Amino acid sequence: MSLTCPQCNSERIHVRNYGKRAGGVIGTIAGSAAGATGAATGAETGAVVGAVAGPAGSLAGAIIGAIVGGTAGCVAGIALGEMIDENVLDNYQCRDCLYVFRLLPR
Repeated sequence: MSLTCPQCNSERIHVRNYGKRAGGVIGTIAGSAAGATGAATGAETGAVVGAVAGPAGSLAGAIIGAIVGGTAGCVAGIALGEMIDENVLDNYQCRDCLYVFRLLPR
């Protein structure tokens, strides 16, 4: 299916994806912070109970938690951003006349 501009019928259409990009960035930051905090808290609790890993283990746990949390947050943020792009924002822009529009449901 080829998209055409509703104003000038050009086929030179740019997909903007602002919601998807913003959602990915915000989700990554939030997920990384939450993952690092949760992993650090868990590592501290484990150290109190008598875990063998010690301070190096808590640092490694925080780093791994940040990576896993960041990845999960990014995926969730992108999915939410995609829904916003398609249902709320005018996600398409004509490269010829610069008209901005969204696809209407059929």
